[in-house]
Amino acid sequence: MALNERDFFHEKPETRPATLSCPKCRHRDEYQVRWLRRTKKDRMPNGADERDRAMFAKMRDYLIRVDDVVVCKRCGRKFEIPSHQSLVFI
Repeated sequence: MALNERDFFHEKPETRPATLSCPKCRHRDEYQVRWLRRTKKDRMPNGADERDRAMFAKMRDYLIRVDDVVVCKRCGRKFEIPSHQSLVFI
């Protein structure tokens, strides 16, 4: 049975600052955005087949953004974080 991608990584939550501007009031400020850091394990998990071994060799550490929206510090409205910043390879 094929393994899930999460079986190959250690997951750790973290927060990083991001400078964003509100589309309503145009206020630019720094916000704390939550990310999930996935770090590749040292060894493959038990029960891996050839397909899993090939996939494990190609995998890299990366970050996935957890927060999709933030609240403006000036006007209090929610706005979306641009989607081009949702995945970062380390």
